[in-house]
Amino acid sequence: MGASRDREQPILIIIKKKKGHGGHHGGAWKVAFADFMTAMMALFLVLWLVTQSSDIKSSIAGYFQDPLGHASEFGNSILAGDGAQAASVRPISDQQIAEFRRDRLLVLQARLQDKLGSAPDLGRIAQHVEVEMTSDGLRISLIEDSAGVFFEVGSAVPKPKVAALFQLFGSELANLPFAVRVEGHTDAQPYASSGGYGNWELSTDRAHAARQLLALGGLGTEQVREVSGHADRDLLDPEHPYHPSNRRVTITLLADPAPEASVSPALPAPGGLGQPGGGP
Repeated sequence: MGASRDREQPILIIIKKKKGHGGHHGGAWKVAFADFMTAMMALFLVLWLVTQSSDIKSSIAGYFQDPLGHASEFGNSILAGDGAQAASVRPISDQQIAEFRRDRLLVLQARLQDKLGSAPDLGRIAQHVEVEMTSDGLRISLIEDSAGVFFEVGSAVPKPKVAALFQLFGSELANLPFAVRVEGHTDAQPYASSGGYGNWELSTDRAHAARQLLALGGLGTEQVREVSGHADRDLLDPEHPYHPSNRRVTITLLADPAPEASVSPALPAPGGLGQPGGGP
């Protein structure tokens, strides 16, 4: 009897159901997606780097070699530090610094040209402004016509609308690491008023007037290296020495680092700056 009851004991079968679908895929796709995003980020970083100047590339390389910038050579700063020297840090050469400065001037040139072209309040004045790169740096030329665009004929008194133009330049040049040279020029037309006030005095006074307007726009006094007048000794159009385009004021941002500033004294005219007349 006991053996029969043991044989009649029911057999229990337990079936476990699987929940969800994670068992088929797992988390491998997340790892693959993360790798893909990392690769794309690296690609975009490389594409950005190849478009930069050699000076910026050198600075970035120095940063990864010396992130804190404490090396005695150059790390992430162009200033020397007092920490331990990284083994393979390469200092920035004078040529690379010069290239970097010229790159910044080219960027400024494009920005100024864009602002001049999109400033309706300047009107025809902007058409008489030339912004170009020279061997000295970025030169801004304010070129007169026969009627006088920036100054009255024979006068160093700026016309009313000129102040807005100089304010634009002054705000753009303010706090930039470039010395500024301001120069005045006349044509070859002899001009002399009572008291011997002539082309030399007129060109010098116009340069000083331009400097003062730039200062009102934000140009720092420490940025000014030179203010001078050249009369008709540096003609824009030597083949036509009497052409009004020779009458101009130039503002040059110098590409080389600035030594001490030099400002020629303004020469006041009898009874005021540059009396209006029929001269340059």
